[in-house]
Amino acid sequence: MSTAPTPDAPGQPALSIRDLRKTYDNGVEALKGVSLDVSPGDFYALLGPNGAGKSTLIGVTSSLVNKTSGEVRIFGVDITARRDEAMRLIGLVPQEINFNMFEKPFDICVNYAGFYGVPREQARARAEQVLKDAQLWDKADKMSRTLSGGMKRRLMIARAMMTQPRLLILDEPTAGVDIEIRRGMWKTLKEINAAGTTIILTTHYLEEAESLCRNLAIIDKGRIVEQGPMKALLAKLDVEGFLLDIDGGLPATLPAIAGATLLAADDHTIDLEMPRSMDLNGVFAALDAAGVRVRSMRTKTNRLEELFVRLTGNQEAAA
Repeated sequence: MSTAPTPDAPGQPALSIRDLRKTYDNGVEALKGVSLDVSPGDFYALLGPNGAGKSTLIGVTSSLVNKTSGEVRIFGVDITARRDEAMRLIGLVPQEINFNMFEKPFDICVNYAGFYGVPREQARARAEQVLKDAQLWDKADKMSRTLSGGMKRRLMIARAMMTQPRLLILDEPTAGVDIEIRRGMWKTLKEINAAGTTIILTTHYLEEAESLCRNLAIIDKGRIVEQGPMKALLAKLDVEGFLLDIDGGLPATLPAIAGATLLAADDHTIDLEMPRSMDLNGVFAALDAAGVRVRSMRTKTNRLEELFVRLTGNQEAAA
C-alpha cells in the first residue's frame, strides 16, 4: 500500500496501551503493567532513567520486541492481530544511525519507501519533499558519510517520514549532538507535529521535553510513576528556583532565610530555592540587610529535572 491505513474509528487514541507486561527470558521484568494513552496530534514525552523500561516500551510498540501480555493499539489497530496495518501507521527513528553511509540520501529515502510498498515514482516525489523539509535537498546526491552529525540525524527523520506515518516515535533523537544542532532539530520536529503528525519522544535531555512536549509519562522500574499534562505536573512542585545576579562579590557567609536555601553558584550569582508560597520581597529584604544587592534574577529551567528526581529518586536524570 502506498498510504497508511485508515484507523478503525475517529476519536481513537494515536497510541493506547493497556496493562502491558514484558518479561525477558533471563527473568528480567522490564514492563510491569504499563497503561497510557497518547492523543492524536500530541507531542508526548516518555522519560525515565536507564533501565526504566523506555526502550522496551518503544520496542513493543514498534513491533521489534514481543510483549508478554497486554494490549497495544495504534489509532485503534491492534499491533498483534493486525501487525502490518499498525506498522504502516508508525515511523520509527532509532537512537543509532542505521543507514548505509555509502548511499545517497535520496536513494536511502526512496528505497525505504519501497519496503513499504510505495510506488517508485511516488517515492521519488516524496523523497524530494521530505529532504527539502529537512533542509537536506542540496545534499540529496552526496554520499551520506559526508554529512555532518546533525544532517545524519535529520536524514533519519526524513527517512521515517517517507511512509507519511500518523505516529512518529523518536528514541533519543538528539543524543550526542551539540546544542545548536539539537535546537535545529527541535524546529524540524515542531514543524512535523504542527502539520498533524503525532510524536512520541524519549529523551534524557529534560529541557528538551519541557520545550517540545505538551504531555508526558515518567517510567521507572517498569512502571509509570506519573503521567499527564506537562504544565500540570510542573505545577505540582512546591518549590521554585531562581538565579540572582549580584552587584559586586558575595559575602563570605550568605544570610540564613527561614524556609529558603541559598547557595553561591559563583562569585556573583546566588542559587535560590524557596517554597512557592513564600514572598520574594522578604528574601530581597534579608539580602539587602546583609549588604547583598540583587541586580537581576532569572528563573531556573530545571523544574522538570527536579520533578523527575523527586518521583524516581534518580540523581542522574540528565545524560
